[in-house]
Amino acid sequence: MKVAIVGVGLIGGSAALVLRQKGLASHIIGVEASPAHAAKAIELGIVDEVLPLPEAIAQSEVVILAVPVDSAIDVLLPVLDLVTTQVVMDMGSTKAQIIDAVAAHPNRGRFVAAHPMWGTEFSGPEAATVYAYAGKAAIICNASDSDADALATAEQLLKNIGMYLVYMDAHDHDVHTAYISHISHITSFALANTVLEKEKEEQAIFELASAGFESTVRLAKSNPDMWVPIFRQNRDNVLDVLNEHIAQLRKFKACLEKENWDYLRELIGNANNIKRILK
Repeated sequence: MKVAIVGVGLIGGSAALVLRQKGLASHIIGVEASPAHAAKAIELGIVDEVLPLPEAIAQSEVVILAVPVDSAIDVLLPVLDLVTTQVVMDMGSTKAQIIDAVAAHPNRGRFVAAHPMWGTEFSGPEAATVYAYAGKAAIICNASDSDADALATAEQLLKNIGMYLVYMDAHDHDVHTAYISHISHITSFALANTVLEKEKEEQAIFELASAGFESTVRLAKSNPDMWVPIFRQNRDNVLDVLNEHIAQLRKFKACLEKENWDYLRELIGNANNIKRILK
């Protein structure tokens, strides 16, 4: 199978590495706006060559879009203009806007909207890893809008790289990811800024930061070029989650101000219930 990957950074580069390692792609073509990323992807053996978009599509059977969500719609529309029998799959973290944007396109059926639930705080081709997707969920949105053969190809590809499939409506997807992914990043960014603002002694941060703190602020290293577009596209859902999160923080603040230790214990005990879901 010949595969074109548009965007050869962390997500697209990792997909390329896994496809190559498992022998699922005979030839991998990169499409990359950054000359530096393109050169690095070839140097690292992530892709076999880098071509302009029309040539890459013409020579491929599957086209994977792994670009920031604010670019995805602008890329997907010309891709769908060019495809005939090719399968097109995106890997973005928001789904409603991209699905709505292509709803009336005559080649809509060739498109499968997918979201592999994996990522790290790093970016660029150097961050790509062959261990990316094993055992992770791949969400497929509005599956019935895709042609049966395109959907089957995407499903098999995702399974072959080690993922299990979850099916969801695009708008529901964006609500759920706001709660379990997007708010985590905002919390991490805010905590990092809090520490940087209040703790001026960098050596103290370095020496005293525990594993708990490091894991909490790990996401604060994430690329703003990726996350600002996600927050923009999922703004309403993220605001809803953020308002609830702020309300919860106010409860903890009130407990400390009023020395209400019984209610503080109750809040922490209730939070402990998450271990029923996350073992």
